[in-house]
Amino acid sequence: MPEEAAKRQITVERELEEIIPGYLANRHKDILQLTDLLGKEDFETMRVLGHRMKGSGAGYGLDEISRIGAAMEQAARGQHSAELTALIQELTLYLDRLEIVYQ
Repeated sequence: MPEEAAKRQITVERELEEIIPGYLANRHKDILQLTDLLGKEDFETMRVLGHRMKGSGAGYGLDEISRIGAAMEQAARGQHSAELTALIQELTLYLDRLEIVYQ
């Protein structure tokens, strides 16, 4: 199985089981919004969204979302469209491959 297609299993605390699906659904909505904002060159709103992801991901046990969010925040601050495009693709791939295990 190619690495890109492999599931990425993340273990999170069982008490988060009811809220993780909604959190992940919101990140999928963020991808659509980020793509739209990139087309409009609305870097400030993209920066805010990246900042929010940076602050929230680790709280759900999803450190990669925090890392991507931090990178988005910096890229948006510098108005680096190509980097933002790559980060949106990276977030999409991460979410598509994510498999949550509750313990």
